[in-house]
Amino acid sequence: MITFIIGLAILIVGGALYGALCQKVFSPDNRKTPAYTKADGVDYVAMPKWKNSLINLLNIAGTGPILGPIQGILFGPIAFITIPIGCVIGGAMHDYFSGMISVREGGIQMPEMIKLNTNAAIHKLYTVFVCLVTFLVGVVFIYTPGDIMATQVFGFGGTADEASTWIIYSCIFIYYLVAAVLPIDKIIGKVYPLFGAVLLLSAVGVFIMLFVKGYPLSEIWGSWTLNGFDFGAYFSSENFIPTFFITVACGILSGFHSTQITLVTRTMKHEKEGRFTFYNMMLVEGFIAMVWAAGTMAMISAGAGDMGITMQQTEKGWGYFMLVEGQLKQISATSVVGVVCKNMLGSVGGIIAVIGVIVLPITSGDTALRSVRLILAETFHVKQNKGLKRLALAIPIFALAYVTLILAKVNPNGFNIVWRYFGWSNQTVAIFALASILIWLMQHDKKKYLWIPLIPLVFYSFVTCSYLMGASIGFSLSYEVSMIIGLTFAALVAALAIYRGNKKKA
Repeated sequence: MITFIIGLAILIVGGALYGALCQKVFSPDNRKTPAYTKADGVDYVAMPKWKNSLINLLNIAGTGPILGPIQGILFGPIAFITIPIGCVIGGAMHDYFSGMISVREGGIQMPEMIKLNTNAAIHKLYTVFVCLVTFLVGVVFIYTPGDIMATQVFGFGGTADEASTWIIYSCIFIYYLVAAVLPIDKIIGKVYPLFGAVLLLSAVGVFIMLFVKGYPLSEIWGSWTLNGFDFGAYFSSENFIPTFFITVACGILSGFHSTQITLVTRTMKHEKEGRFTFYNMMLVEGFIAMVWAAGTMAMISAGAGDMGITMQQTEKGWGYFMLVEGQLKQISATSVVGVVCKNMLGSVGGIIAVIGVIVLPITSGDTALRSVRLILAETFHVKQNKGLKRLALAIPIFALAYVTLILAKVNPNGFNIVWRYFGWSNQTVAIFALASILIWLMQHDKKKYLWIPLIPLVFYSFVTCSYLMGASIGFSLSYEVSMIIGLTFAALVAALAIYRGNKKKA
């Protein structure tokens, strides 16, 4: 438990200090924001800071800070240190500067920001890439909450041949369509604050019960074996670098966030609200990731015999097992959510917490598909001032999303394939944003601070490239070769970004 507490201290204290530095570097002022200079009653609508903050949190906090840490904690207690450090100097910094540059430049979306700071070729590549990522987010964030709702709330099987599965999917889908088309203050601005309260209460509830029930957690300096499971062996066999940083994703850094943050930049009243709305909300997501990592480790320490989970080796690697009618049954990472909630909070509290978890992907999926609409509208210059025009652009996007959902559900391995590509591409998108931040700082006489985005830019260029080179969804090269290619790619990306920054400044 001490390692966990140290990690929380890094998140809170480190976040306060680094957040203040980021704010000082950007230097927000009192100029009018896009919510006033471009007010249109649809996407540019001034809203209060507390509402914007909750909306932003729910936009960025999908299943990443839950399912990622549930799988990432298998690498051991080192996760309690790497998550907060990465969140403070990587994810929160990425979110803050992405949001603030968008505000300063008139509420532009990320493709336009990339175009502003790089060149036409990179802009076109990014537009295609980010549309794919946000589209996949919409698909997997129908699949995941739908399955949790079916199995954990209603007690259905959640299989492809059950009508209940498709009814639940369709209900989520209809909500997404409505939220993606109506003005931002009609659905999102009114419903999200309530969702935000449920989300925070569920995370805080699990956090408190970790201490009340006193679950033993492994320490980074002690034994990494807990209830028969050797975290150290998993750490070595699964290649902590780069796999861990692709697996945990949103709790540390996520490229998807920049696509969602720029929606909120159009509803902010003052630039000085940015640190709380962007930087601090990412710290909250880091806290959620820490809680679910600790909750999963606690369930491993409890074991299946005490309403927890038991780790066992299977043909496809280590799997989660729980007792079902006296027999050990393998469960998915999604089902671990229910085990954690019900063990710690009881039946009633557990259901409320599960609802909070369901809210996470739903409130990210709808804005993801909204982002796809906005990006395509701005790319092809399609006006979105009328409901019919927004609907005409949204329907083809949603039809393709539903077809992809069907293919993922009927194929036993379909969702795993979609999720793996989403995880890698999500982190790859962050490279574009980090490079853009670096170039923007250099353009605006802040070259001495380029190390702030350069550190995560180099690291994640290395991580995403080496992962693609070595993973089964990529080229399946040897670990050593993948590392060499990854390092070379990272150096090239950093050099090109700095060169572009110097050229733009000149």
